[in-house]
Amino acid sequence: MYRIVFTEQARKDLKLLYKKTPLSIKKLAQLLDELKEHPRTGTGQVEPLKGYDGSVYSRRITREHRLVYKVYDDVVEVLILSTFGHYR
Repeated sequence: MYRIVFTEQARKDLKLLYKKTPLSIKKLAQLLDELKEHPRTGTGQVEPLKGYDGSVYSRRITREHRLVYKVYDDVVEVLILSTFGHYR
């Protein structure tokens, strides 16, 4: 099982997401649960982001907001980079 870790920016994004679209928090919670088991597949239109080494992925939370994260297989960890906006 992967451990989920948030960057400081992702924590700020989470507060903004809750303030602007509180209904999306339930969807985000489901996506985070999936990340623990299989970070590279699942719901939310999982896609690797171009321009990275293949370890940074995106999942759709809403039409406007994306969950952006980096997978570290060596330490079995997923680092949440962003939860608000669209590929800032």
